[in-house]
Amino acid sequence: QVQLVESGGGLVQAGGSLRLSCAASGRTFNEYRMGWFRQAPGKEREIVATITSSASISFYADSVKGRFTISRDNAKNMVFLQMNSLEPEDTALYYCAARLESTSRWTSWGQGTQVTVSS
Repeated sequence: QVQLVESGGGLVQAGGSLRLSCAASGRTFNEYRMGWFRQAPGKEREIVATITSSASISFYADSVKGRFTISRDNAKNMVFLQMNSLEPEDTALYYCAARLESTSRWTSWGQGTQVTVSS
């Protein structure tokens, strides 16, 4: 497994931008598909975006398409989530997660970073 630490959350006004970062430890980072999830108070955790180990394919939830961009730097064991045109509905605790490409279960999770968007 890899250990994950998120950073970059904060308070921003609607329409603003934030860039989340996730630092991963471990020598096999480039074998993992990475993802960003979020959980708002009183709601279930939901997927936001994922990126394959080679960064060749990305997936986005409909609610963030065109506004968020996921990327990764395998040389630095980092994954990022650029969030633009933020909306109050994006307010949530954002988690970084990892799973091996050969599996379907997300096995590694960070502690989360809070994103709050004010109207």
